[in-house]
Amino acid sequence: MGEWVNSFTNSPTHRFTDKKRSAMSTESFLDGIYQGSFDGEVFRTFRTPKPGDKVRILLDSFRQLMEEYPPSQLEEEGRIPDKMLKEMGRIGLFGISIPELYGGLGFDLWEYLKTVEELTSVDLAVSLVSMAHLSIGVKGIVLFGTEEQKEKYLKPAATGEMIFSYALTEPHIGSDAQHIETKAELSPDGTHYILNGHKTYITNANYAGGLTVFAQMDPKRPGFMGAFIVETNREGVKIGKDMPKMGLKVSSTAAIQFKDVRVPVENLLGKPGDGFKIAMTILNYGRLGLGASSVGMMEQSIEDMKARSSSRIQFGVPIKDFPLVQEKMVTARVNSTIASAMNAFAGGLLEDDVLANVALETSHCKLFGTTRAWDTLYDALQVAGGAGYLATQPYEKRMRDFRVATVFEGTTEIHSIYPALFLMRKISKQMELLNAGRFSQLGFLLRNLFSRTRWPLKYKNKVMQKAAKLARANARTIRRMLFVGLLVYGKKAQEKEFFLRRITTLSLYLFGLLALLARLTSDHKAGRLRQEDLHVLHYFLEEAKEARDKNRRLFFSKKEALHDRIFRSLFR
Repeated sequence: MGEWVNSFTNSPTHRFTDKKRSAMSTESFLDGIYQGSFDGEVFRTFRTPKPGDKVRILLDSFRQLMEEYPPSQLEEEGRIPDKMLKEMGRIGLFGISIPELYGGLGFDLWEYLKTVEELTSVDLAVSLVSMAHLSIGVKGIVLFGTEEQKEKYLKPAATGEMIFSYALTEPHIGSDAQHIETKAELSPDGTHYILNGHKTYITNANYAGGLTVFAQMDPKRPGFMGAFIVETNREGVKIGKDMPKMGLKVSSTAAIQFKDVRVPVENLLGKPGDGFKIAMTILNYGRLGLGASSVGMMEQSIEDMKARSSSRIQFGVPIKDFPLVQEKMVTARVNSTIASAMNAFAGGLLEDDVLANVALETSHCKLFGTTRAWDTLYDALQVAGGAGYLATQPYEKRMRDFRVATVFEGTTEIHSIYPALFLMRKISKQMELLNAGRFSQLGFLLRNLFSRTRWPLKYKNKVMQKAAKLARANARTIRRMLFVGLLVYGKKAQEKEFFLRRITTLSLYLFGLLALLARLTSDHKAGRLRQEDLHVLHYFLEEAKEARDKNRRLFFSKKEALHDRIFRSLFR
């Protein structure tokens, strides 16, 4: 939530040695489904989060603070004043998810995500300073830091005395993070690393007192990276001026240059070579933060549409009586509910294991949440009519501020193909490990193509059973498309982005259905299953059916085939 892009390339083969960190390489819930195994225990142990009073108390303090510093006034100034930053620290906004042992509020992940939802609905630009600091900036220290590193840095981070940034993206390197150009070389006396390179689009840059910086550690081994804690007052650290942006005016975004910066060896997170995995693990939390922000934006937009459509009279009746206006609110409610369930499901996996491999799940949370929230923001402005276009109303600022969410933590385009790409690369690696000839690999593909996926979900409720059956059908189709795709396209399958997007779309709907089913199952056990939620599931099920019909093809559609011809004509 502070990097404009991130990587999803294959991680290097280096392994963490302790048992806790080995969890990073384990199979994820969705990955298990596509490998033929449904983890029923994970599904059954889902619980609907219920944040307590401490979340409400913090939010009340934030709302009071925003009354003292109106968003329009802050945007004109283009920066959060130092006095306000100190006040943000005082009420706990920089320590929300930092353990109480180090001076933080100690919120669990669910409480943090709920807080992010609510903060975002008040003002995203101000909230982002806290979110970027916690979700990705200081997260590496929380997850991977030594006790000495935590004592030294988490305590000032929790109070806002030292705000943190996450520095991965570079001028020439975005999604292909394994090939970043910033380098760290061990000094001859072995006491420091010498850091040289450039980072760009770094959120919180000019607020930051500390950075989590990623750099190559061996020129002969791309991806053998380190994650370093770097204080911004060190000699050789140069932070550029804030970049002008269409939104998020009070959020600091700048480039950072490192020239012969001496970083003590004790400021390395993990071991040499752990950096890439640390970076990718942190980004799981950043993507979940964006998912929560998306829910916050959708929920606020729903309230705005309800109020505006009730008071705006056209042709003698309130516009809420018109089906096309109702459709916007219904769609927003469905999308918000599904996004919330997806976030809770992925968050639950990380609550059980803070280093869980949830790249597929959080990718879906980010893609679904940010794209659906953007559509909802547009619809809210549309329902407001001409007034929605006025800068005195909240709609245009929300759209300007939120627009970058489709770029943060991996663009929409990356997330639209990443899950399929990840699964296909995993299968390819399994084939390589066979160390066998082409016929043996062909046999491997055919055996897996016709193998069955264990599917224990059964419901008495007809809608829930239909949803479970469609999710199973999607799982079978995805598995078939993956293996047939490798048979037909071979190594070039990873270049067939329309094909990859179709697989990802099916997976996205599968995860949305399962996440809501898990929530409804949990609610049913607790005796609080609502008919409204069953209606939401049914609505999303119908949408998922349409998406399935459109995306289960192996070869190009006519429209996709014409794409190439038209594209070529653009460059004649």
